Amino acid sequence: MVSWFAGLFYLPRLFVYHAMSDDAPSRERFKVMERKLYRGIMMPAMVLTLLSGFWLWFGFGFSGRWLEAKVALVAILVAYHFWLRKLLGDFARDANSRTHVFYRWVNEVPTVLLVAVVILVVVKPF
Repeated sequence: MVSWFAGLFYLPRLFVYHAMSDDAPSRERFKVMERKLYRGIMMPAMVLTLLSGFWLWFGFGFSGRWLEAKVALVAILVAYHFWLRKLLGDFARDANSRTHVFYRWVNEVPTVLLVAVVILVVVKPF
């Protein structure tokens, strides 16, 4: 889970720097870094996170409304993960049309979701 979130935090930050770059060697370097991060770290980490989460859920029988809310937030994180893949493709094709400011805001999404998930798991408000 930590590795997955590290990627969810770092990939949009790379997008910020990539969007700000104005020379071809830098853009090509960012393409390689982004691709390796996504394929080599983020995808395997997401799969392992989801598998271990399902194992805990079904193996130990956790239940409650808090868990349903947490699963919904994890589903949003998975959708966010694949949306980042779409943005990665835009950069790979040199088709990015967004500014670095947009990616600075995108970079905040996993933070908000992580805080919400931790609160649900620790407090179990319902």
